[in-house]
Order: sequence, then C-alpha cells, then structure tokens
Amino acid sequence: MTNWLKRNQKNGSFLAAPTVVWLLIFFVLPLVIVLVVSFMSRGRGGVAELPFTLAHYERSFGIFSIILWRSIGLAALTTVVCLIVGYPLAFFISTRRRRLAQQVTLFLVILPFWTNFLIRTYAWRILLGDEGTINGFLIGLGLISEPLSLLNTQFAVLIGLVYGFLPFMVLPIFASVERFNFRYVDAAHDLGANDMRTFLRVVLPLTMPGVLAGCALVFIPSVGAFVTPDLLGGTKGLMIGNLINNQFGGSGNMPLGSALSIVMMAVVMLSLLVYVFANRRDTGA
Repeated sequence: MTNWLKRNQKNGSFLAAPTVVWLLIFFVLPLVIVLVVSFMSRGRGGVAELPFTLAHYERSFGIFSIILWRSIGLAALTTVVCLIVGYPLAFFISTRRRRLAQQVTLFLVILPFWTNFLIRTYAWRILLGDEGTINGFLIGLGLISEPLSLLNTQFAVLIGLVYGFLPFMVLPIFASVERFNFRYVDAAHDLGANDMRTFLRVVLPLTMPGVLAGCALVFIPSVGAFVTPDLLGGTKGLMIGNLINNQFGGSGNMPLGSALSIVMMAVVMLSLLVYVFANRRDTGA
C-alpha cells in the first residue's frame, strides 16, 4: 500500500509538471517582470530604464490615489447593488416549485452571456445617450424638458458594471439557497421568531457562503474594469484599469503603469484574503 501511494505521488507530480511550467512562464515570470519594471525610471518614449526609484509608487499613492479610491468605491458600490438586487432574485429563482419555471428564469439570468460583453456595453451607450431610449422615454412622458446627462458619468459606469456582473452574484447565491433546508424556517417560526429575525438568524447565515463568493466574483473584476468605464464613463468615469492602459500606449510611462498594476493586484489579493478569512470563519474551518 505504501509503495502504491509513493508511486502515485510520483506520477501525480509528473502529470502536474506541464501545468507548473505553464504557470511559471505565463504567470509568475510576467508578474516578476512587471514588478521589476515598476521600480525603474521612465526613459525616452516612456520605456523603463535604470536607475531604480520609488517615485512611481509615490505617484500611485499620491496624485493618482483619487482614481484608485474611485475604482475601489465604484467596485464596492457595484457589489452592494448587485447583492441587493441579486439576493432576492436568486431566492425567487431557487424557490420556484415548477422545475420549468426555475430553468426559464435561470436561463434569463445567463442569457446575456450569449452576447459579446463589448456589444452589450455599446448598447448601454444607446440607452443612456442624450438622444437615447431613456431620455426619449422621459421626454415623451413630459417628465423632463431637456435630455439628462447620463452618459460619460460615474452613474453610467455603475449601471454598466451592475448589468455586467449581476449574474456572478446571482448564481453562487442560487446554489446556496438550493441547498438550504426550509424546515429551519418553520422551526424558527415555531419558536416565535418573526420573518425578519428568521432571515437574519437562520436564512442569511446558512446562505452566507454564496453571498461571500458572489461578492468576491463581483468586486474583483469590477476594480480592474476597463471596457465599461472607457465606453460609459469617459474622463469622469476613469478607473485604474483605464489609467494603466494609458500608461502603456503611445508615449506613456511603463514604470508608472507597472506600479499601478502592482497596486491594483495588491488590492485584489487583499480582497481575496478577506474572502478566504470570512469564508473560513463562516464555515468554522
């Protein structure tokens, strides 16, 4: 038995070798290169050159900190809105008694993924434009006399992010509610708890793994979002992803872009650590 385990361990290590090599070449090595470049100086044309300096990190936490905090704030607000909208929606889908109704509603949640994300974002430009559908509808009802400035605002970015990442909140919560035993609700009511207390003390804690997973799946990509702020936000909706892209194009600043990338990855890693800690605490691991 011991020999068999040792033999399978060796085979497992051999089978995992291609994956390890792939990660080293295409994940670890580029990350190390970006880290090194972030400490270098800006040369002619924005390329990196010696000597090493911390000036780019000072700028990242200095004049560019407002964009960093804007990105974190918009990502957090997107997560909260997705949670407020997605939790009841996931609960509604999972509690459909008819299997067909559940499958149809779940299909409607997944349906936007059948269309390219870029095309869906362009559609919001038409909806939010000065002569778009929303302004035309409000003017037609007589609620406004002139078009509202909806496009190229942080509000437009928030709408686009919520629309794009809402399914990532709904699906994990749906999976948690599907495993929930509703007899606990009846037991709580029998013990005198009202609906609100039952939800806060029974339903929410038992579905918390899905909530935490959904929050992580929404917050992390929202922080580094690029397409949505670029198309819907303009200069007023500039986020860290757009700022990084600008540093690597034309006569930008590659070391500054690398420093901003490292800062963004640090934010992502911090949010992942928070998710892991909260999930372990919730499961009692």
